[in-house]
Amino acid sequence: MAINSFFLDEDDVEMQRRINDMLDWGLLLAVAGLLGIGLISIYSAAYSLGSDSIFMRQIFYAIAGTVAAVVLFYVPERVISSLAYPAYGIGLLLLITVLTPLGHKVHGQQCWIQIGSFTFQPSEFAKISTLLAAGQYISRKGFSIKAVRNLLGLLFIFLLPIGLIMLQPDTGSATVFLAMFVGVYLWAGGDTFVLYTLVSIPFIATSALYGALYSNIYWFVTFTALFCLGTYMFRKPLAITIAACLVVIGIGLAVEPVFDHLEPYKQKRLITLFEPERNPRGEGYHVIQSILAVGSGGVTGKGFLQGTQTQLRYIPEQWTDFIFCVPTEEFGFIGGVLVISLLATVALRCFSIASLSRTPFSSIVAVGFGSLITYHTMVNIGMAVGLFPVMGIPLPFLSAGGTSLVANVACIGLLLHMYRQRKRRLA
Repeated sequence: MAINSFFLDEDDVEMQRRINDMLDWGLLLAVAGLLGIGLISIYSAAYSLGSDSIFMRQIFYAIAGTVAAVVLFYVPERVISSLAYPAYGIGLLLLITVLTPLGHKVHGQQCWIQIGSFTFQPSEFAKISTLLAAGQYISRKGFSIKAVRNLLGLLFIFLLPIGLIMLQPDTGSATVFLAMFVGVYLWAGGDTFVLYTLVSIPFIATSALYGALYSNIYWFVTFTALFCLGTYMFRKPLAITIAACLVVIGIGLAVEPVFDHLEPYKQKRLITLFEPERNPRGEGYHVIQSILAVGSGGVTGKGFLQGTQTQLRYIPEQWTDFIFCVPTEEFGFIGGVLVISLLATVALRCFSIASLSRTPFSSIVAVGFGSLITYHTMVNIGMAVGLFPVMGIPLPFLSAGGTSLVANVACIGLLLHMYRQRKRRLA
C-alpha cells in the first residue's frame, strides 16, 4: 500500500543509526548556529559602512574553515599525531617571522604577517599546533604529569609560544596559552592544589591592583586570607602549604611595582577595568559604549539593523572584539543567552569528546580546545560588560577574523573525527 512509503525499511534505519553514531550533532549544530549568528551580527555591524566586504570576507573564511574541517574529519589520527611536532615547529617559526620586517603592525602590536591584501595572525595557528604538540608529548608511553621532568617539558611547550607572543606584544593571546595549559595539566592528572593556586592568583593580583590604585587593601587581605585558609583543605605538607602562600602573597605585593613600570597605555587599560568613566573618550570609551549596547537591548532587543549603538557606530570596528554587543542590542537578553548557550554547548561537547576519546592524544587536544573556547568566551564577554580589561581576544566563531575562524572551524573537524573514531570502537 502507498502508506508503506512513509516508513523506513531496516537498511535505512541502520544507515541512520550509523550516521547518528558517526557525528556529534550537538557540537555540529552549535557551531553552525554560532556561524550563522556571527554572520548576521557582522552584517549588521558593518551595515552602516555601505560596504559588504567585511561580511563577504567572513563568508569566505567560514567556507575555507569548513573545507579544512571536512579534510581533517577524514585524515587518520595517526597522521595528525605524526605531524604534531612539525606543525608546532612551523607555528614557532611563524611567530618568529612576525617579529621580523615581514611582520605587520596594527594598533602598536606586531601580530600579523601581511602578503598583499592578505593578513595572517600566526598566534591563532600556534594555539592549535601547541595543543597538538602537547597531545603528542603526553601520549608518550609511561608519561606521568607528576614527574617533574615531564611537567617541565609540558610547560616548556607552552612557554615557547608565550614568550614569542609577548615580544609582539600581545598579552591577550599569551593568556590564552596559559588557560589551555591549566586545562591540559588538570586533565592529564595534575595536582588540584596547583590548579587551586593558579586560579587564585588572578583574584589576588586584581585585588592587589585595586588596593594600589585606591589605597584600599581590604580586598587583597580578604582574598589572601581565604586562599591561605583554603590550602589546608588539600592536606599538603606544611612546607608546601607555606611555600604556596608565600608565592601568592609575593605576587600580590609585586603587582604595584610591576604596574608602575608598565607603559602608560597598559596602565590606562587596567585602570579602565575599575573606572571606565575616568577616561570616557579614551581607553574607557569602548567599555562604556559596549555596556550601553548590551544593556539597552532589554529582553527581546531593538530588532535586526535597529541597534543604535551598532548602526551609529558608537563602537568602532564592532565586528571584531566587541561583536557580542550586536546580538544583545538587537535581540536582547534572549540573543545574549542564545550565544552563551551555544558557546557553552561547544565547550561541553569538547570535554565530553575528551572523556570518550580512545587515545591520550585526542583526549588532550579536545580538552585543550574546550579550555580555549571557555577562556575566549569568558574574557570576551567579560570585556563587553566591563568585567575584564580589554585584551583583544575574539569571540569564537562570531568575531570577524580569518585566521581565528579558519583555525577554530578546522579544529571542530578534528574533534568530530575523534568522536567518530570513538564511536567505531564502541561498535
